[in-house]
Amino acid sequence: MNVQDKIREQLGKDKIVLYMKGNPQVPQCGFSAKASQMLSSCGAKFASYDVLSDPELRQGLKDFSHWPTFPQLYIGGELVGGCDIMTELYQKGELQQLVAKAQGQAA
Repeated sequence: MNVQDKIREQLGKDKIVLYMKGNPQVPQCGFSAKASQMLSSCGAKFASYDVLSDPELRQGLKDFSHWPTFPQLYIGGELVGGCDIMTELYQKGELQQLVAKAQGQAA
């Protein structure tokens, strides 16, 4: 399986996916920590993948999304964005709505 197929498979398995440096328990950068904290505070049940432990995945995601930095948040298989976009959406209450909708809850 090539890395693009692997990414599509990961995005197909879970409604909310965060590609980050480290993991939610031990994030390896401040942006990844903030991104996972925002998702948790929205009540999100999300899968996370550590791009530092998988260089092929890290490069493959950059090609897949045309987005050069991490973290990268996907909801319903669509790229939402990185930490700055997530923060903006969170402050407007929109991230909470996206999470609730993805999890089949009323926002």
